[in-house]
Amino acid sequence: MFSQEDLENIAVKGIAFTIRSVLVSRIFLEGLMTMMYPASTGRNSTEVLRVIDSLQSGDKEGVVTPIDWQVGEDVIVPPSVSTEDAKKKFGDVREVKPYLRFTKV
Repeated sequence: MFSQEDLENIAVKGIAFTIRSVLVSRIFLEGLMTMMYPASTGRNSTEVLRVIDSLQSGDKEGVVTPIDWQVGEDVIVPPSVSTEDAKKKFGDVREVKPYLRFTKV
């Protein structure tokens, strides 16, 4: 459990500000992603939306997204899916290494 107080940012009365948190969950309260920012830092709504797009792509297509991924860019075929099955599902699969294969969705 993380403290929800930002002990680096203290109000005039000596009380710590609360941490700014973002939680993305499914309908049944299954936590998918949590971001915590210090009180002095605003949240990045563009990043929150990017993460939601990534989570939705993963759920819908069964893929994972690389660092800095944006909608429309190549995604990664997870190692649990064979290259043969990936080609059946996605068509074009670009293999960089046996464990690192990219495709479009």
